[in-house]
Amino acid sequence: AIKIPHFKDCKFHFGQKKLGDESTIFITEGPSAAGSMVSARDPLTQSIFGLKGVPLNVFGRPKAVIYKNEELYNLMMALGIEDSIEHLRFNKVVIATDADYDGYHIRNLLMTFFLTYFEELVLSGHVYILETPLFRVRNNKETAYCYSERERDRALKKIRNPEVTRFKGLGEISPKEFGQFIGPDIRLVKVTIKSI
Repeated sequence: AIKIPHFKDCKFHFGQKKLGDESTIFITEGPSAAGSMVSARDPLTQSIFGLKGVPLNVFGRPKAVIYKNEELYNLMMALGIEDSIEHLRFNKVVIATDADYDGYHIRNLLMTFFLTYFEELVLSGHVYILETPLFRVRNNKETAYCYSERERDRALKKIRNPEVTRFKGLGEISPKEFGQFIGPDIRLVKVTIKSI
């Protein structure tokens, strides 16, 4: 196992016959989101890399900057892509940031990092964005998780006397709930050059 700060590895990795294709790394912002995910993840196939802060903007900078930036260096080592993506350790590299301005900013900086130095990772379809719910609409009988205002409005018509929660960040979602969003019903958006 690799010893990297803020990184929880999984047991099986990309390229292994057993569960290798299911191997996923979630790149999260901040310790609270990483904490919820670590408790909810499947340790066989899901690993978590928690960013400490806002990653360095590497646009237009030489690859040598990775070796001077602890966080980007650790991420590269966790992914196993220093020399090429041939040794990529995870089939899915999932950016899991909050659905707010800071989260989008971090997401863009990570995409810049991948596209600048490891474009092949994106081109070969390994990079994804995790969709997480913006709202929870519930009463004591049923709960709906809503990924848009439209979904929330539909749920409000369906559920009687609901209580509505607006999730400000991933850290607000309890580990028990988080399991649903990174389990069989996970919603992932594949990053393609067109989508950027």
